Amino acid sequence: MRTDRGWRRFYAAGWLISAGVMAVTFRMWQVHVREVEQRAQDAERTRDEVARRRAVEERLRIARELHDSLTHSISVIQVQAGVAVHLARKRGEEVPPALLAIEEAGADAARELRATLGVLRAAEDGDGSGLAHLDSLISRTRAAGQPVTVTVTGIARPLPPDVDQAAYRIVQEALTNVSRHAGRAHANTAGGNTARASVRLAYETGTLTVEVDDDGDGCRPIAHGESLNGDHANHAPGLGLGLIGMRERVSALGGRLHAGPQADGGFRVRVEIPVPVPS
Repeated sequence: MRTDRGWRRFYAAGWLISAGVMAVTFRMWQVHVREVEQRAQDAERTRDEVARRRAVEERLRIARELHDSLTHSISVIQVQAGVAVHLARKRGEEVPPALLAIEEAGADAARELRATLGVLRAAEDGDGSGLAHLDSLISRTRAAGQPVTVTVTGIARPLPPDVDQAAYRIVQEALTNVSRHAGRAHANTAGGNTARASVRLAYETGTLTVEVDDDGDGCRPIAHGESLNGDHANHAPGLGLGLIGMRERVSALGGRLHAGPQADGGFRVRVEIPVPVPS
């Protein structure tokens, strides 16, 4: 009996020791797994930081190349064209339209180049743009003589940075196109001679809708049955690249862009961008 009792005690002690070893082993395995996961996260974070640093360095390199290769040449063209226009007017001669076009194109190119260099030289992806700056954009647009109204529907909420920046840039580009290409107010609309723009933001569940309309005569009326999805460049010169940029921004975010002349005159840009719903 004593021998049986001793064996039972021995087996019980063996099971306890085995259970303890298994518990310690499982604990050590958990610690090892956490360490592996932490190292993987650190490596991923390091790769992201390296990629971001390299992207910033590449943007700065491109900015330097653009500045060195284009800024001086554009400035020379702009100055020379301005001097030629000034001398022609001083002599009482009619300034050739081509010379005026060169002067205007040089000014536009210099302005766009400065804006591009400013974006490229931003150290982070965010460059001070977003719907939080929309009021300032509208104020500057109005100060430049462009009538603009803004309507917001739904409950405004924080947006992902890429969506926020894309929405701001789309409004900015659309208003720039209105000021450059809309011309006078359409004959069917009431009001002053200057084309008016309206900006509408709709915060909906899972979607942000941005719509910019104008009542100008810069685009031909839309024909019966014609789609509103056509490229603005098909209807007004000079808008192709701007609209292509909008489309690329929206497509990258999985959204949709509709742009084209309206049946009653003017032009509409409508963008629908999906926005993740917070869980």
